[in-house]
Amino acid sequence: MTRTMNAPPWTRRIDDQEGPIYLAIAEAIGAAIAAGEIRGGERLPTHRALAEALGVDLTTVTRAYAEARRRGLLQATVGRGTFVRQETAVPSPRAGAQDGPVDLGMNLPPLPAELALPDLLQRGLARLLAGPDTADLLTYRTGAGATAERAAGATWLRPTLGEVAAERVLVSPGAQPALLAVLGAVAGAGETVLTDALTYPGIRGAAAQLGVRLLGVAGDAEGLLPEAVEAACRMGSRSKALYCVPTMHNPTAVTMTLARRRAIAEVARRHGLRVIEDDAYGLLPASPLPAIASLAPEICFHVATVSKVLSPALRVAYLAVPDARSAAQIAAVLRANVLMASPLLTGLMAAWVRDGTAGTILAAIRRECVARQRIARDILEAGSFDAHPEGLHLWLRLPERWDRLHFAAHLRRQGLAVVPSDAFAVDPSAPPVGAVRLSLGAAPSREALRGALRSVAEALRSEAALPFAEVV
Repeated sequence: MTRTMNAPPWTRRIDDQEGPIYLAIAEAIGAAIAAGEIRGGERLPTHRALAEALGVDLTTVTRAYAEARRRGLLQATVGRGTFVRQETAVPSPRAGAQDGPVDLGMNLPPLPAELALPDLLQRGLARLLAGPDTADLLTYRTGAGATAERAAGATWLRPTLGEVAAERVLVSPGAQPALLAVLGAVAGAGETVLTDALTYPGIRGAAAQLGVRLLGVAGDAEGLLPEAVEAACRMGSRSKALYCVPTMHNPTAVTMTLARRRAIAEVARRHGLRVIEDDAYGLLPASPLPAIASLAPEICFHVATVSKVLSPALRVAYLAVPDARSAAQIAAVLRANVLMASPLLTGLMAAWVRDGTAGTILAAIRRECVARQRIARDILEAGSFDAHPEGLHLWLRLPERWDRLHFAAHLRRQGLAVVPSDAFAVDPSAPPVGAVRLSLGAAPSREALRGALRSVAEALRSEAALPFAEVV
């Protein structure tokens, strides 16, 4: 595709899209509307004019405009042309400067500057409630997701899981209830689940609730060490399962290689371990690695929240289980604990998967993650941290003169929140790790992130300061 000088400015977004050109054009229109580049009531170029400006055939633009109309973005009037629908022009609450402390502690996806997510939520919910199934969205439900929502989940997980039957996919109101349900299904009180020595605090909380013992095992730059898992199984620890975050591990940012995933799956099979795969970040890479659940589906419970790749506002997670028996068991536990996921949110997510909006948001967030990781690399000293170039966070190793708790307290007095390694330690008696997690997504803008990271870099260069509590 070759754009001419007559191409509208918003068409530059087409280069960032993947797949058929007509879908790329439709997605570029949606992103431009969300960003306020084209507004409600604005007339778009004629089919022929846009085709000539982009160097594509007329039918491509016709299909693109038809797709954009189907998504509720455009309206066409015979004899007048194609216009942006008036109701798409919703003021973005992100407009204007934002002051105040910058949170580098909360790990959530950034709001891309090019995409007004609140507007998309408003329009998406309005279309959903205007549809024929409104009554189903406003009542109680049994089971772990309607058939269409479970099918949408299977579609959403396809890049990492491959083809999976919708019957094996459950819908949960976020990852935490799913993790609690699975953990209780695979291990009882007093039994052991293996995990990284530093791991997601949510699984620690779930294990404490259930009386399950977590045992941290060693890893390296490729993730959990298969021989360490093997040794833990042989030491008589009554290990029942293995919990892992294979992509962009929280907190260390390590991503398991494909070879390591295969090796971990083989060890788990050999020792009869169930695998709880927390794939919160698995879809952030543009070229995601196969999930462990795609390599060993018969022993894996695969949990993939939407909150970490789209928005915490969407409290939806998809859980792929080994078989129908597991699906019934986990669905019953979910119902006992949380009754159901919100039909409005699960219905919206399913609609967004079907019409491509979810993919558009994911692509925009991925681009924003890449930009923010570049900012971190520009400001922080090379080699001082580990990160994935498309990830939400980084793992910052501290110089010996800085205690990780004192460093976090020092930044807190400057209005910056970071998370010290203690929050992730499975064994609190183990020697402390001199590192903190910095999350890049909560900063309201790239400029705010730059300022925050400059403060971090300055603190790293300075002499360690005692917290006020230790000064008398």
